[in-house]
Amino acid sequence: MNTALTAAGGAPDVPDGRATRWDEHRQQRRANLIRAARQAVHDLGPQASMDEIATHAGTSKSVFYRYFGDKNGLQVAVGERAINFMERELLMAAEASDSALDGLFAMVSVYLRLAESSPHVYAFSTRLPPETAAGPPAQGQPAAMADFFDRIAAVMDVHFRDYLRQHGRSPASQSATWYWPRAAIGMVRSAGETWLGTPPEASRPDAARLARKITAWLTVGLDGTYAASPTDHPTAPPTPEQELS
Repeated sequence: MNTALTAAGGAPDVPDGRATRWDEHRQQRRANLIRAARQAVHDLGPQASMDEIATHAGTSKSVFYRYFGDKNGLQVAVGERAINFMERELLMAAEASDSALDGLFAMVSVYLRLAESSPHVYAFSTRLPPETAAGPPAQGQPAAMADFFDRIAAVMDVHFRDYLRQHGRSPASQSATWYWPRAAIGMVRSAGETWLGTPPEASRPDAARLARKITAWLTVGLDGTYAASPTDHPTAPPTPEQELS
């Protein structure tokens, strides 16, 4: 017996098709607005106002307010899309690697390459506006970014344990060694963002070279300044549709 009956007439409680179609329309419209905002930030910079973003997107500011509430809401939406794409690319790079060292190098390379593909979108996605960034630096970033680093740290922890096993090492459970994945993320992010802020004309190294250096620093320390590079698996640059999309 069908228990999903309405009290009034006994008919099955079936969703209104018109409401479902409207939900789908809103979701598609929201996705289109996120893409348009992402392109506006890519072209205009992370400081772009809602008026500038709406004008670039060919619509009105009120439309963005209707879907996202305010600029902070739009920033969260654009950031979640960009961060989710970056996470997928990082995990794919790690899974395709033949060794723990290659996996680390691949993840650092992808992180730098994607951040470089659109520095404006990277900045927009990873930093809260000054008026909402009170507190310690770790709190001055969107929740999606904090969650992203949590998940990437977990993946790096797996590769790190594999690396230690491959070298016959087994630190005690209370060893400070296990802080390495978090420390590694801090180094990659800090070095990467400093690198992004360095003018290209200042003899800045390319992403592949910096990734090799960071990987060496993370695995052999300062000796890595002159250490051999890990295996470099060339990857094609992302298309405009892929870059932090």
